[in-house]
Amino acid sequence: MVRASRIPEYRELVEIAFPEAEPPRTLVPNPLALEIVYEDDDLAVLDKPAGLVVHPAPGHWDDTLVNALVARGTTLSGGAAGRPGIVHRLDRDTSGLMVVAKTDAAHRKLGAALAARQIKRAYAALSWGHFDESPVVIEAAMARSPTDRKRMMVRPDGRAARTDVFVLARFEVCDLLRVELHSGRTHQIRVHLAHVGHPVVGDPVYSGGGARRMTGPGRLEADRLARATPRQALHAAELLFKHPISGKRLAFRSEWPPDLAAALEAARGPQVQVAPAPGLTYFGFFKYRSDE
Repeated sequence: MVRASRIPEYRELVEIAFPEAEPPRTLVPNPLALEIVYEDDDLAVLDKPAGLVVHPAPGHWDDTLVNALVARGTTLSGGAAGRPGIVHRLDRDTSGLMVVAKTDAAHRKLGAALAARQIKRAYAALSWGHFDESPVVIEAAMARSPTDRKRMMVRPDGRAARTDVFVLARFEVCDLLRVELHSGRTHQIRVHLAHVGHPVVGDPVYSGGGARRMTGPGRLEADRLARATPRQALHAAELLFKHPISGKRLAFRSEWPPDLAAALEAARGPQVQVAPAPGLTYFGFFKYRSDE
């Protein structure tokens, strides 16, 4: 065993021993609670809770969404190794709508539709500060941080990424946003919003100080909002696509999640809701139809 920094001498013989390949891991069933909003022979759409990892990975080999699907007996397509059925992902602490494929044919067609931007995904988010205009198009290439492989960042040598932002409501220290993806890079919404100076409220990685960013009379409101936000205020609220086999147009909605209800109330402050309605419906989130 030698140090990785050692420089071999000229014509020195180097022997390398490769370890035996580890056997593939089996998917352990884990009967975690899942909210299935639609299911047929080809696919399933579910409303993922925050805190649930999508597929097995180091540190989460048996407590993921895939393990829960296996436990309920859901047939899943082959997909990538360790990621059966997974067409697109949500971050662990992002809640909301996802589609999973149950057959290889459905997976191929859904994957192609996703690459062709034919699967429409819209997210609701609270972001610090205020956008000067709406809508805003954020086009900024992304790649992994060279110093922290768990973080993503805007880099000119990265992969192209586009996010469209619509301001639904302007509160004292934050905005309520409708965010539409045109690409699906890891942490894309969180990185793009932070890049333009309006990170997601409650984001522990990209918030740039969170409430501490706020100064002046709004600091107390910002602190109150931060305390009321248990995780990143980001929710996959709308999913629209054509069925990969039948071609039927499918549309799904998910209201603002209960675990972030206090955050939305704190953001609104003393404003009075003049008509009883769920949060996103009240603020017109589902009235947008940029795909038509």
